[in-house]
Amino acid sequence: CAHCKGFFFCGQEPFVADEYIERLAWRTPGGGSRGGEAFDPKRLLEEFVNHIQELQVMDERIQRKVEKLEQQCQKEAKEFAKKVQELQKSNQVAFQHFQELDEHISYVATKVCHLGDQLEGVNTPRQRAVEAQKLMKYFNEFLDGELKSDVFTNSEKIKEAADIIQKLHLIAQELPFDRFSEVKSKIASKYHDLECQLIQEFTSAQRRGEISRMREVAAVLLHFKGYSHCVDVYIKQCQEGAFLRNDVFEDAAILCQRVNKQVGEIFSNPETVLAKLIQNIFEVKLQSYVKDQLEEHRKSDAEQYLKNLYDLYTRTTNLSSKLMEFNLGTDKQTFLSKLIKAIFISYLENYIEVEIGYLKSRSAMILQRYYDSKNHQKRSIGTGGIQDLKERLRQRTNLPLGPSIDTHGETFLSQEVVVNLLQETKQAFERCHRLSDPSDLPKNAFRIFSMLVEFLCTEHIDYALETGLAGIPSSDSKNANLYFLDVVHQANTIFHLFDKQFNDHLMPLISSSPKLSECLQKKKDIIEQMEVKLDMGIDTLNCMIGQMKHILAAEQKKTDFKPEDENNVLIQYTNACVKVCGYVRKQVEKIRNSMDGKNVDTVLMEFGVRFHRLIYEHLQQYSYSCMGGMLAICDVAEYRKCAKDFKIALVLQLFDTLHALCNLLVVAPDNLKQVCSGEQLANLDKNILHSFVQLRVDYRSARLARHFS
Repeated sequence: CAHCKGFFFCGQEPFVADEYIERLAWRTPGGGSRGGEAFDPKRLLEEFVNHIQELQVMDERIQRKVEKLEQQCQKEAKEFAKKVQELQKSNQVAFQHFQELDEHISYVATKVCHLGDQLEGVNTPRQRAVEAQKLMKYFNEFLDGELKSDVFTNSEKIKEAADIIQKLHLIAQELPFDRFSEVKSKIASKYHDLECQLIQEFTSAQRRGEISRMREVAAVLLHFKGYSHCVDVYIKQCQEGAFLRNDVFEDAAILCQRVNKQVGEIFSNPETVLAKLIQNIFEVKLQSYVKDQLEEHRKSDAEQYLKNLYDLYTRTTNLSSKLMEFNLGTDKQTFLSKLIKAIFISYLENYIEVEIGYLKSRSAMILQRYYDSKNHQKRSIGTGGIQDLKERLRQRTNLPLGPSIDTHGETFLSQEVVVNLLQETKQAFERCHRLSDPSDLPKNAFRIFSMLVEFLCTEHIDYALETGLAGIPSSDSKNANLYFLDVVHQANTIFHLFDKQFNDHLMPLISSSPKLSECLQKKKDIIEQMEVKLDMGIDTLNCMIGQMKHILAAEQKKTDFKPEDENNVLIQYTNACVKVCGYVRKQVEKIRNSMDGKNVDTVLMEFGVRFHRLIYEHLQQYSYSCMGGMLAICDVAEYRKCAKDFKIALVLQLFDTLHALCNLLVVAPDNLKQVCSGEQLANLDKNILHSFVQLRVDYRSARLARHFS
C-alpha cells in the first residue's frame, strides 16, 4: 500500500516476521520460492538490504510523527487544565450567590410566618366570638322553646345540627339545674334524637354499601356518647349472612379479612373496631359452637370428646394466628390469648384427668381384646423390683423359675397391639402438647408416659417375658421347642419402637424440665428389669445343650470310633456330628435374629463355651482306634467350622485346642512328646493331655506308656 510500500503490516492482522520474509522472497526474482525459477542468493541479499534500509527510513518518519503528536497532546492537556481552573472559579462564585439568595429567602419566609401568626392571633378570637354568638342564638331558640333555624329543620343539614347540639350539650352540663332545667332537658332530648338519626343514617348507609357516607356519619358520631352503639351496629350488620357454611372458623377468618380492608375507610380508630368485632365473634359465635360440639360427648364418649377438644382448640389457635396479621392495638397477643382462654378454660382445667382416664381404659381394652382373641387368661406375675429380679437370677441355678407351662409356641406379643398402644399414646402426647398449660406440660407428659410404661412395658412385654421364662423346658426335655428366643426377638423389636416414641414425642415436651431426669430414670429401670429377665432366660441355653446331648446319645455309637474293619471306613464324619452341627447352626442364627448389640456376643460366648464343654466331655466317653481317632479329628474339625459361625475368638480358640488334643489319638508313640510340646498344647495341664492319650486302644502297650511317661 502507499503507506507501508508493500511491507504488508499496516492492516489489522498482527505482524508475523516469518510470513513477511516468505512473501518478500516470493516477490523477489531468483528468490527460489516460485516453481521453475533458479535460486539467486546475491539478488535475494540485495533485496533484503534494500528493504532493511526502507524500514529504517520508515521507522524514523513514524518516530518523528509520534514525537509531534506527543507535543500536541501535552499542549492540549495544559489548555484543558487551565480551562478547568477557570470553571472551578466560576462555580465558587455561583455558589456564593446561591448562599446569599438562600439567606434572603429564609429571611423573607420568617417575616411571612411572623405576619401569619399575627393575623391568626387576630382572626382566632374573632372566629371564636362569631362561634359563641351563633351558639347563643341557638341556645335562645331552646330557651324560647321554638327551633326556627334552618339547621334544625332541614334534614339535609343533620351534620351541622349534630355539631351544634353536641357543643350545646357540653355547655348545658355546666349550667345550674334549678334555673336551666327545662332548657337542659330540651337540649338533651334533641341530642338524643340527633344521635338516633345519625345511627339510623349509618345503618342505612351500611346496608346500601355507601362507605363515604358511613365515614361522614361515623366522624360526626365520634363526639357523641352513642358512638359505641354505632360500632355495635356496624359489627352486628357485618356478621349478617357471614356464617352460612359449616366451617365457622373459616367464615370468621374471611369476615375479619373483609372488615379489616373496610374498617380503616370508615372509622378513625379502626384497630379498636376490629378488635371489638373479633371479641364479639369469639364470645358469641365461637363459644356457642365449641360448647355445642363438646358438651354432646363430654360425659358419654371420652375419645370423641378429646378429639373434638383438640381439633377445636387447634382451629381456634390457627384462627388466632391469622388474626395476628391485623392491627388490633399494642398487645394483640395477650388480647387473643385471653379470648381463647375464656372459651376453653372450663375444658382445659380437667383435661389431663380425662386424658389419663381415657388412655387407661383404652389401653386395657386393647390388651384384653388381644388376650381374648388368643383364648388366654392372664396369670398373675411377680411384681418385685430390680433387686428381687437380681436375687432370682443369682439363685436360678438352685431354685426353679416356677412351674413350666406350655405356651404352644405363642409369644403373647403382638405388633398390632403395640402399634395401637403407641398410636394412642402418640395422639395423647400431641393433645397434651397443645392443650396443657406450659407450666403443667412436663408433669402431664410424664403421666402419659407412665401409662405407656404400665400397659406396654409391664402389662404386655414384661408379662410375655415372664410367661416365656415359665415356658422354658427343663434341660432333659426331649424335642423341646425354645420359644423364649422368639419372645426375646419380638420384645427387642417392640422396645425399639418404644424408645423411638420416647425420643420423638416425649423428649421435646420434657427436655427443659426436671421431669427429664425422672423419665430417663424410669426408662433405665425398665431396660434394666427387662435385661435381668432376658439374662434369666439364659437357661434356654441349658435346653439347647440338653437337646444336643439327646442327639449325641441317640446317634453316636461306640463302633464309630473303634470300627470292626479299620480298612473299610467310608464316612468323613459321624452322623451324630452332622445332626449336632445342623442344630447348632440353627440356634446361632436364631440367637442373632433375636438379640442385638453386645447381648448377641454375650449369649453366643456362653453358648459356645457350653458347646465346647459338651463335645469335650462327650469325646472322653469313648476309646479310639487309629482309624477311629482320625474320624474323631474329622468330627472336631466339623465342630470347629460350626464354631466359626459364632464369630467369637474364645470359642474358636477352644475348638482349635480340642482339635489339637484329638491329634494325640492318632500320632505315633515316638512323636507324642513333640506334639505335646507344640504351641497349642504346651500350656495345657499334663493331666488333660494324659486323659486324651488314655483314650487310645493301644494305650496299654508298654511302648506307648513309656513314651508318654
